[in-house]
Amino acid sequence: MALTTATLRTGIEKITAQVDPMGAHLNELDGRLGDGDLGVTMVNGFNNIASIANDLPDDFGMACMECAKAMTKVSGSSFGTLMGISLMAVAKQTKGENEIDWERLPDLLQAALDAMIARGGASIGDKTMLDSLTAVIASTAGKATAEAALEAAKAAADSALEEFHDKACKIGRARIFGDKTKGMDDPGMVAIKSLIDCFA
Repeated sequence: MALTTATLRTGIEKITAQVDPMGAHLNELDGRLGDGDLGVTMVNGFNNIASIANDLPDDFGMACMECAKAMTKVSGSSFGTLMGISLMAVAKQTKGENEIDWERLPDLLQAALDAMIARGGASIGDKTMLDSLTAVIASTAGKATAEAALEAAKAAADSALEEFHDKACKIGRARIFGDKTKGMDDPGMVAIKSLIDCFA
């Protein structure tokens, strides 16, 4: 089965069903290293997307663009902005298409990653969600089904968190804490893992 707007709706439903407890956990993590608003952004952003889910067009690219617009209505959050930008990047790659082969997932995620790097200024290795996405992109290469891609993505997100757990954050407000961030999970990386876990 291909990636379609119906798939997107199912994903939105799964995430919004779990976003409230996810948001509370992310707020707690983000409060130690950042502004403490990451969870609020997740909750409000995905609730905004859920409110338009039933009206999304069959055109997958246009559906992603509408989701991007809904996400960017969340004000004051860099995470919300980056999520919106990533969805716009995917929208540009898939505009005019109703069905997307799962084997294209790594390329679409790479387009999203490149857009976030260009806008946010972070680099691979800074201990951010970019590192989680990089791991997911590598792991999903060649996966032809949703099940195979999900299994690979989940393992990659878990491994990325473990790999960076004892490293220091190098960007954002968290970098102020320097070596104190060693032994602490980056909230953005946890957010990526949490989103993937919603599909498990």
